[in-house]
Amino acid sequence: MSYEPTLESLQSHQVPAWYHDAKLGIFVHWGTYSVPGWAPLSGHIGALVAKEGWEAVFGKNPYAEWYANTLKFDGSPTQHYHEATYGADFPYAAFAPLFNEAVQAWDPEAWAGLFAQAGARYVVLTSKHHEGFCLWPTSTPCPRKVGYFSSRDLVGELADAVRGRGLRMGIYYSGGLDWAFNEARIQGMSDLFTTVVQEPEYVAYADGHWRELIDRYRPSLLWNDIGYPAAANLLDLFAYYYSLVPDGVINDRFPQAPQLEEGVELSLAELQDRIVTPHRDFVTPEYRSFGEIREEKWECCRAVGFSFAYNRNEGEGQYASVQSLVHMLADVVSKNGNLLLGVGPTADGTIPPTQQQRLLGLGQWLATNGEAIFGTRPWVRPEGETRQGLGLRFTRGDGNLYATLLGMPSGSQVSIRGLQADPAAEVQLLGGSGPLSWGQDGPDLVLTLPGDLPESPAHCLKITPAPRG
Repeated sequence: MSYEPTLESLQSHQVPAWYHDAKLGIFVHWGTYSVPGWAPLSGHIGALVAKEGWEAVFGKNPYAEWYANTLKFDGSPTQHYHEATYGADFPYAAFAPLFNEAVQAWDPEAWAGLFAQAGARYVVLTSKHHEGFCLWPTSTPCPRKVGYFSSRDLVGELADAVRGRGLRMGIYYSGGLDWAFNEARIQGMSDLFTTVVQEPEYVAYADGHWRELIDRYRPSLLWNDIGYPAAANLLDLFAYYYSLVPDGVINDRFPQAPQLEEGVELSLAELQDRIVTPHRDFVTPEYRSFGEIREEKWECCRAVGFSFAYNRNEGEGQYASVQSLVHMLADVVSKNGNLLLGVGPTADGTIPPTQQQRLLGLGQWLATNGEAIFGTRPWVRPEGETRQGLGLRFTRGDGNLYATLLGMPSGSQVSIRGLQADPAAEVQLLGGSGPLSWGQDGPDLVLTLPGDLPESPAHCLKITPAPRG
């Protein structure tokens, strides 16, 4: 199918079934920032913003992939670490050859195997983050920094490896920020828009990169970040992509920031009013979810820890538990979302053991309960509760209702408030050996669980046929 560079043509593109069905992706942040692999332990970025505001965040950013920007704050923890470890005269760009040396040890098949074991259905890799270093040997090299790209085709090798496991490959690209072109320090929220590179040379550069990535790798997702130059013809780029990858999807982070005349300053609200987002297939809340079922497809992105990229300071205290990841996935899926879960490899491609343990724990749970997640759709309401106060998340699929109990029941009998099953319904525990005995106590469904119920982050009930609501 051929698409035209018009909104009418692009909006005829429907979110494909594979993306609705996939539910779980892996988000890999890997680049020159993985060499220092350092950020202060500032905690959850949302909580930090709520407590201290955006102006305070950038000087102690918990995202290690922002190392090059945080380094510019005099007296910051990152600057202290950098000077003590590498010296005050060591430029950020000098991490590039160290990264290229380290990646020679990387095994893409090991990643693909781990991601498949985790139950993921797709993978998104940072082909170029804000520092501007490319993870593929691009034919459109950076005019500001010679050889500022990977000596190995990290994008292509990972694409081949994950597709060999039946997973889809997506590509992240920092389209608005590129610190090789604009080195201005970002110290406030409005700077995210005003430092978007607007030069004609960069417009052609970013467009050339995206088309090269599309031509070479045929990604299933275009995952842009933090805006795009105002002069770029995104409708043409999107039509080009859909025509080559008809079942591809495009995220919501291509907003075209306004190009301001010299000396003109706008408030954050005024800047946001001028931003144009021409087209999208899904929205991408970061480190947060929604409280209700959303008609528009969405994808929650967050890392296992508080940094997307590898942060050597993070450990058990910063990583989400397997139970919290299971609950998060069940919650997101119940509201029409996918979970894009981030891991941060070291420069040589090693995914830290604790991160691997979290992925494998999630995959172990999905091996038993994936039927309640993959290929499902939201029910009439996303949430419920037992009489004992245990939370529930609902999904539906193939005529069944799935009720995921968020935790271990306190006894063998469970009463689900406000759920009435068909008199002939069958209730099963996923991973169990047969139907459960159940009855109706007024508006509540009462069922008896096996006495030897195993410990699990969550248990899933399958009710056939699905109640109407």
